[in-house]
Amino acid sequence: MKRSEKQSAAPGTMKRVLQTLGSYRLWMLLSLLCAAAAVALTLYLPVLVGRAIDRIIGPGQVDFDGISALLSQILMVAVLTALVQWLNSAINNRITYRVVQDVRIRTFQHIQRLPLSYLDQQSVGSIVSRMITDVDQFADGLLLGFTQLFSGMITILGTLFFMLSIKPLIALLVIVLTPLSFVVAKYIASHTHSYFVSQSKTRAEQTAYVDEYLGNQKIVKAFGRETDAVEAFDAINERLETVSLKAIFFSSLTNPCTRFVNAVVYAAVVLTGSVLCVSTVGAASAFTVGSLTALLAYANQYTKPFNEISGVVTEFQNALACAGRVFALMDEPQESPDAADAKHLRQVRGEVGLKHVCFSYSPDKSLIENLSFHVKPGQRIAIVGPTGCGKTTLINLLMRFYDVNSGAVTVDGTDVREIPRHSLREHYGMVLQETWLRSGTIRENLTLGRPNATDEEVVAACKAAHADSFIRLLPKGYDTWISEDGGMLSQGQKQLLCIARIMLCLPPMLILDEATSSIDTRTEIKIQKAFAAMMQGRTSFIVAHRLSTIREADVILVMREGKVIEIGNHDTLLAAGGFYAKLYESQFSHS
Repeated sequence: MKRSEKQSAAPGTMKRVLQTLGSYRLWMLLSLLCAAAAVALTLYLPVLVGRAIDRIIGPGQVDFDGISALLSQILMVAVLTALVQWLNSAINNRITYRVVQDVRIRTFQHIQRLPLSYLDQQSVGSIVSRMITDVDQFADGLLLGFTQLFSGMITILGTLFFMLSIKPLIALLVIVLTPLSFVVAKYIASHTHSYFVSQSKTRAEQTAYVDEYLGNQKIVKAFGRETDAVEAFDAINERLETVSLKAIFFSSLTNPCTRFVNAVVYAAVVLTGSVLCVSTVGAASAFTVGSLTALLAYANQYTKPFNEISGVVTEFQNALACAGRVFALMDEPQESPDAADAKHLRQVRGEVGLKHVCFSYSPDKSLIENLSFHVKPGQRIAIVGPTGCGKTTLINLLMRFYDVNSGAVTVDGTDVREIPRHSLREHYGMVLQETWLRSGTIRENLTLGRPNATDEEVVAACKAAHADSFIRLLPKGYDTWISEDGGMLSQGQKQLLCIARIMLCLPPMLILDEATSSIDTRTEIKIQKAFAAMMQGRTSFIVAHRLSTIREADVILVMREGKVIEIGNHDTLLAAGGFYAKLYESQFSHS
């Protein structure tokens, strides 16, 4: 993306940020009132100090009673200022973390509604980076910055008011020199946004890389790629260093440049005020040292917010870049909504059909073309074929993870696009080759599909899946806590838990995608018997590479390059001597 494009996105992002803050209007108003009160009290202190100084006229001419009264007032104002500032800080923190909570919840909810086509094309680390790192940067830079922005603007207005009331001439001098700070800050800010966008993207790339390699360390070590992995990480890290240094360099110019301008303003006030003090000595409207002291304090307080606001502007550039990435994720199109008149499945018989289905993941590469077949209720359908022939794609279409480009997939005669996704999927039981277990107890993982299942039902399902014996050997049995993706359980044990999870639900239709691939042969024989009992009367789709596991299937679909090239049972396909027979012979020619 070009720099101009990045910068043009900032106003729209800022509008979205303000809309996000809209539900916290009352809290922001309260924050603004607290900021105004704190600034007013802070600005009142120099007036009291100036009055106290003017009561020191000379040797032996000190109004101690008046000074004591003023000191008491100064102490009270200081304590009250601290309390108001603490309250303001507490309110701003509440706004900040409530907004962060809202944004993360909305983002996570949006991810749940994104189509798998988007998630399949994105790295997990990049999405995690947007939800965690970018939202944190968004909070620190944008929301916490409002504290300084509110108090800074009020301080500027308040100090101008007090300076005008003390000496309008000097106040006008300050006002004339002030725009220099704005010019400097605007010039620097215009050059920082693009670098912060690049920094945010490179940081996300680094997070994705770390996530990818930490999750696959066994493969990295097995192939001896540790050095290459470190070198690739170093390359990303160097790019992050480069863009970060550029972003920090330009942003760090803001403070010293505005401080220089502020020093010029302060020096002008000192010189002008000193001349006025000397030239008006003895006059009725003399400009006193106390007034000059107060005026210098106001000049210093007047210029200080410009440093803070310029720093906030710099943080805004980083925050807007991060917020833009978060909003870009939230703007990704959701999967097409269910039809308004969608029909919920009731008393499913399990009749499944594909009618002239065409589908491809990308327009320039066809996969499934004009695929048609019909499955009767209760049939066991095996799907076989070489890698890349479309077996998993067919499962994606049956579950409506993807919608067909043309044609139709039907269940009990109803097009699945006319069925709510949740209603369709709750009538399928799915066991994949890749197991997934979440952090929690064994019992919580088993009851994922049936949270209200009784202990007796859970144990019965585990016995049917031959998982009960090893579960009972765990430290706390069914209440044993396992970490993400099963922790120290073997791949076979994790697969048995996934099978038991489906056996607990027993839906009317089953999908078994290499469900026994991680189980030893002896256990596989037992599992096949359990599957046979589970599949009795249920429509079942079995994806398998080991053809020995599908001999009992009612129908075998042989796929090649997205087409069903043969159909029949095991015996008829072997007798035909076609592609299936060659696959079978290649697996058992040495047995």
